[in-house]
Amino acid sequence: MTFDIDMIKKVYERYPERIAAARQVVGKPLTLSEKILYTHLWEGNATQAHERGNSYVDFAPDRVAMQDATAQMALLQFMQAGKAKVAVPSTAHADHLIQARVGAQADLQEGLNKNSEVFNFLGSVCDKYGIGFWKPGAGIIHQVVLENYAFPGGMMIGTDSHTVNAGGLGMVAIGVGGADAVDVMAGMAWELKMPKLIGVKLTGKMSGWTSAKDVILKVAGILTVKGGTGCIVEYFGEGAESLSATGKGTICNMGAEIGATTSTFGYDDSMRRYLASTGRQDVVDAADVIAEHLTGDPEVYANPEQYFDQVIEINLSELAPHLNGPFTPDLATPVSEFRAKAEANGWPLEVEWALIGSCTNSSYEDLSRAASIVEDAVAKGVKPKAILGINPGSEQVKFTAERDGFLNSFRKFENARIFTNACGPCIGQWDREGAEKGEKNSIIHSFNRNFAKRADGNPNTHAFVASPEMVAAVAISGRLDFNPITDTLTNEAGEQIKLDEPKGFELPAKGFAVGDNGYQAPSEDGSKVVVNVNPTSDRLQLLEEFPAWDGKNITGARLLIKAFGKCTTDHISMAGPWLKYRGHLDNISNNMLIGAVNAFNMETNKVKNVLTAEYGEVPAVQRAYKAAGVPSIVVGDQNYGEGSSREHAAMEPRHLGVKAVLVKSFARIHETNLKKQGMLGLTFANEADYDKILEDDVINFLDLDQFAPGKQLTLEFIHSDGTKDIVMANHTYNDQQIDWFKAGSALNLIKQQEKN
Repeated sequence: MTFDIDMIKKVYERYPERIAAARQVVGKPLTLSEKILYTHLWEGNATQAHERGNSYVDFAPDRVAMQDATAQMALLQFMQAGKAKVAVPSTAHADHLIQARVGAQADLQEGLNKNSEVFNFLGSVCDKYGIGFWKPGAGIIHQVVLENYAFPGGMMIGTDSHTVNAGGLGMVAIGVGGADAVDVMAGMAWELKMPKLIGVKLTGKMSGWTSAKDVILKVAGILTVKGGTGCIVEYFGEGAESLSATGKGTICNMGAEIGATTSTFGYDDSMRRYLASTGRQDVVDAADVIAEHLTGDPEVYANPEQYFDQVIEINLSELAPHLNGPFTPDLATPVSEFRAKAEANGWPLEVEWALIGSCTNSSYEDLSRAASIVEDAVAKGVKPKAILGINPGSEQVKFTAERDGFLNSFRKFENARIFTNACGPCIGQWDREGAEKGEKNSIIHSFNRNFAKRADGNPNTHAFVASPEMVAAVAISGRLDFNPITDTLTNEAGEQIKLDEPKGFELPAKGFAVGDNGYQAPSEDGSKVVVNVNPTSDRLQLLEEFPAWDGKNITGARLLIKAFGKCTTDHISMAGPWLKYRGHLDNISNNMLIGAVNAFNMETNKVKNVLTAEYGEVPAVQRAYKAAGVPSIVVGDQNYGEGSSREHAAMEPRHLGVKAVLVKSFARIHETNLKKQGMLGLTFANEADYDKILEDDVINFLDLDQFAPGKQLTLEFIHSDGTKDIVMANHTYNDQQIDWFKAGSALNLIKQQEKN
């Protein structure tokens, strides 16, 4: 069954005319990324060339996807927009709220017991407003999207940073905050700064222990966690065509870890095979008619330096398996160099847990290749030293892998755990026994992120990212420094054996199969569906409008926290146990910035309350400022807001009365989220001014009443000794975004426009 095939055909029908218009205004051959972007302009046919990295452009995405943790706030906002039905095909997926502990069946039931109020809310909102709902256990949003909704040449947005996974089927798929999703679901344009373009030319062909995961682990090492910011990464070349569609998805998925707006690949035979195997031959038939438009022009790929802002070349024949980490996904180490690097840095080498799955690596191909390693070890009499955990990506993948024996392969390891088709440990939903002790240890996983405390809440867990094949090999050896290419293992008979290279299947020979895929279609007419939110609930809370700006300068503000070093959305609004409050803004605001390091004492969740001169928890101090009518600001370091798309990291400070966030640089999604919620997201014109800001400062905005595009803002920091520093702040607000600020939020402006 193909969802929304009529929509897909309409997108393809307009491609030739819109591509012709784009060629005329751009005046040169086009990359795939440009073709998709120009074909999805809100205005229709292009009338001007848009400057990369500078022009703000309105787009018309084809669809929206939301996961349950972010869907709650997105749909609470949509309910305020006054619309009877979503304007574009949209889905919500229940995958984040199920905790991994015992195993699939018990954990899923426990998740249903604990979260029924939220799941019932999501189901009823989806039913009312024409949104497809994928129920708990159906699978991880990005795998489900790849299997059911992604299509070459399409554009989608999703309320999760790893929406970019759909680039594996040739989409421009972009992670956004819930307010952006509300705009599109409400039938409005979606704004994005025209991305720059990074071209990655892949030559050669992988073999042996190397996998698609190693491509993005290598790229992350080259570009770092912020090297892709503001850019689309477009992969091309013979090496790109040699990869499976799910392998491409893995590479695009972790593009979020380099800050990329998204990543994508041109339409090719691997996509045709995957679409056909997942029951979408009609998409292949439609795409083949315009296939020339669903990849970059030949001239672009022949001379990439002329068409991309940056070009990277990787020879897959020479690429080695990598382990990235700990604590950051861009610390890339080839497996052959890992032992020396680990010993030099004092990383624990013994591994207790090895985890395969997440939205990054949970496909049929991934499970089959990892299972081949397990089968080889069993046949050679080797028992695993670590516990192996498996998270299948969807019910369809799980059902098919069960049918074809791969899950039974994993079960041959007595301590293996097959978890629910859900995010689980990847997003901190892991009740790991002993994690509360805070002991220094290492784990290895095939996930995408490995920030401190991300998986199990233990800040001393060193998490390393690798391919499913390498994770399986390390689980068997029990050591991070095990190199399966060169090293041997001792079996039960005392013999030295080597593991065979992984073998797997791109797609199931007998086709995919599934019993109940977990999909709930919405009502044709949702007008009679009632959405109830209990006013005394501690899980769900209807939203109230944020106040509009009074038009005056902000004066007498105080510093809430000056965050030191890496401050991701995990630091600003933690996941894990806090996920249950994602639909209750006031309750979840009690986690605001509790993971950020205070630059003045190098501690977390301990800041000075200038009203009492005592130190307290960040949310408590901010609530005291709000009660006293004292405005406040947050100061941060580089790439502030790196990581997840969660808009709670912007809504919480807005709700508690923070007026501005001033940092050295922002991660893209977080900066947009701040703007959407009516916050001031500012950057130091001179990064060294970060050092001038002191704990007891009084802060005055001197010219906010003249807020305008391209005009710096002037802030006065008055120190406790009476001296002062003037700090100039840059911003990227355009006229429309300034209107959001003036109205109090983008949603406020939507509602005003609806009334007019």
